Amino acid sequence: MRKYKDIYLFWWSIILFILIIGTSSCQTPVTAEKQKEMTSSRITEVPFHRGVNLTNWLQTGSSRQIQFTKFTKQDLINIKSLGCDVIRLPINLHAMTNGSPHYTIDPLFFTFLDHIVDWAEELELHLILDNHTFDPAVKTSSKIGDTLVKVWTQMAAHYKDRSTFIYYEVLNEPHGITDKMWNKIQQRVVAEIRKIDQKHTIVVGPAGWNGYNNLKYMPEYKDDNLIYTFHFYDPFLFTHQGASWTDPSLEPLAGVPFPYDPARMPPCPPKLKNTWVNQNLLNYKNDGTVKKVKELIDIAVAFKNKHNVPVFCGELGVFIPNSNPVDRVYWYGAVRRYFEEKDISWTMWDYTGTFGLFKMGTSELFEYDLNTDVIKALGLNPVEQKEFILTPDNTGFDLYNDYIEPKVIESGWVKNGILDFYSETDPFQGKYCIYWTGVDQYSRIGFSFKPIKDLSQLVKEGYAVDFRVRGNSLSAQFDIRFVDTKTSAPGDHPWRIRMVMDSDNVVWDGTWQHIQIPLSSFTEQGSWDNKWFEPRGAFDWTAIDSFEIVAENHALKNIQLWFDAIRIVDPRTVAAEDESSSVPHY
Repeated sequence: MRKYKDIYLFWWSIILFILIIGTSSCQTPVTAEKQKEMTSSRITEVPFHRGVNLTNWLQTGSSRQIQFTKFTKQDLINIKSLGCDVIRLPINLHAMTNGSPHYTIDPLFFTFLDHIVDWAEELELHLILDNHTFDPAVKTSSKIGDTLVKVWTQMAAHYKDRSTFIYYEVLNEPHGITDKMWNKIQQRVVAEIRKIDQKHTIVVGPAGWNGYNNLKYMPEYKDDNLIYTFHFYDPFLFTHQGASWTDPSLEPLAGVPFPYDPARMPPCPPKLKNTWVNQNLLNYKNDGTVKKVKELIDIAVAFKNKHNVPVFCGELGVFIPNSNPVDRVYWYGAVRRYFEEKDISWTMWDYTGTFGLFKMGTSELFEYDLNTDVIKALGLNPVEQKEFILTPDNTGFDLYNDYIEPKVIESGWVKNGILDFYSETDPFQGKYCIYWTGVDQYSRIGFSFKPIKDLSQLVKEGYAVDFRVRGNSLSAQFDIRFVDTKTSAPGDHPWRIRMVMDSDNVVWDGTWQHIQIPLSSFTEQGSWDNKWFEPRGAFDWTAIDSFEIVAENHALKNIQLWFDAIRIVDPRTVAAEDESSSVPHY
């Protein structure tokens, strides 16, 4: 009897212990992130709601051309303050590699992306890594699967241990490929990712430009941790009027209203008379309505409900230049409200740019230039805006020091040759310098000021352009110049003021040369504004748009140049800094 009593007490002790532990764990708050990890692998709802596409940041031709400081952690903080909980980050992913056959991702790209991932996780912003290797004029290759597997297995290996705030989107807007072929490729990519990373949600979308009409052709993918995406730009003639990348170009089209208003309908531009555009304009009374918009969104909703899968709209937006501002706001409000009614999450195209949240023609400064009407239409938090007043700079500043400085936008033009902002070949200081070679005549390295700068006071006080340069050829020659801001005044143009750099003022012996040129020493050059205008004493130091380094006089074939530590300085300060330096000063 004693034996059974001991067993009885033993099991009651175990039960009591379990109850105590269970009670204790219930007293510990479970975070949203922990809850997501504790749920079953199959997700049926999108875990985020609304956000933006952060475009033209990682969409360059190589990792070496990325201007990492174009956006900063503060931009992500600003985006979250609007009420967004997700950012879709378009990446020209295949260009971030060494290309065929291995497509090995450049470690520099991971350096940049790791910082962005860190910021998103710290701020608890969902971040979609969108493979935006995309050209609207080029059909998606039926052989793209091999490339996708190579890049995504590397991405998965690199990020498999990061939080579930990170998502993988296989490929943006596949087109010119059959649904059957694309669906098979996408399934293969998902399967290969899962061999490495079973944790992160993968975003998949249909062929036909991620069109909602193509959702019905998607199979029941063999993965329970997917989000299905579609894009929404209807009515297309309204959202894309003025767009140059369509076929045919819609640049001549303007003034299409939303909703349809017969009194405001524009005639079909002559260049578009014999195209689908003319027929669509004739049918716009049916297409340009809120009722039609809802019917089209319902196609995606029906797919969502039928398959019980999470669905979100990765892109929506209206091209700003040729659309009526009031109509644009109306469209956003109508689409957003219906998305909310149908529980469809979204990321608008885009944050800055020609579809963005800022007023057209501004410096897109968060405190000054937000389009608050669009913000409200999207159900986001309005941010009180201030009036921007340009004041003269009263101290020097950097343009490049390992990185292009924040609020300075890279605005160069290089068609051929190499422009590498992160060369590690013997930088003057820090880790990187700029390497430039093999470029065509008139190619330029551009530093555009955001907002524009008033340098008039610095000119009066004797400030100078100060930088380091080295080259390998006695024939090397380039211009450095400032370009002012074209105003609406009759006859005004973007005037230039320049200095020629050649063997007369630089020693091209392969060593770093210290160049310092007073702003007052620059001479007027004239202006290119669709044609050439001779100088007329109109250059304006109070409204400077950009600083440029230009292959003005000849191409840089077989000529190599490196630049570092580009800045505007008080020469007296720099003279004191360089007293102990052996670097030549010119």
